[in-house]
Order: sequence, then structure tokens, then C-alpha cells
Amino acid sequence: QVQLVESGGGLVQAGGSLRLSCAAFGRTFSLYAMGWFRQAPGKEREFVSGISQSGAFTKYADSVKGRFTISRDNAKNTVYLQMNNLKPEDTAVYYCAADLRATATTLKSEYDYWGQGTQVTVSS
Repeated sequence: QVQLVESGGGLVQAGGSLRLSCAAFGRTFSLYAMGWFRQAPGKEREFVSGISQSGAFTKYADSVKGRFTISRDNAKNTVYLQMNNLKPEDTAVYYCAADLRATATTLKSEYDYWGQGTQVTVSS
């Protein structure tokens, strides 16, 4: 069992930055690939970014490439999402998720554990 707790969301103006954190509790964090997803009102939850167990491999949705950076610190059992140049269309609840495999997948159905989410609101 893994418990995931996100933090760092908030209200920011367009062009601003936020850093989300996701702390993991329970089983060995380094065994899990980690992903960030987001869900806007009335829309399906979508993949944002993923990172492999070691942190060597990352993936990004096209909509966030060049603006968002995912990283992890296995010593601190934490994964981060640095979000720069935020846009109003980035407004959503952001979730982190853990998948017991080496590399991150974009498929939300493959993830075993989810956090409760943190709200990100970008004003224009």
C-alpha cells in the first residue's frame, strides 16, 4: 500500500509558476514510476507527465512540454512538478499517481495508487 499526498497548488496569474510536490508513504518509493495527471471541470483526467523509478526517463504531454518539469528525490520519497509559464487552460485538479513498474506510462488505468489532488487555478 502506498499513500500519496500532493501539495503546492494555488491561484496564480497567467505566466506565473508553481511547484507541486507529492509525498509518498508506505512501500519503497523507488520501486514505482510516478505520474502527474490533471482533471478540469467536465473533462476526463489526462496525463501530464511521468518519471521512471530512477528518474532517468521522463515523459510529457505535448501541451506542457517546455513549460513543466518533473523530477523526483527518492531519498525524500517525493516527486515534483515544476510548472512555469502557466496558462488559464492549465487550470485543473492535479493528481499524482504511482505505478509498480520501471518506466512511466501515459495510461491512467495502469496506475495503482492515487493522491487526493491539489487545485491549480490560473487567472488570465
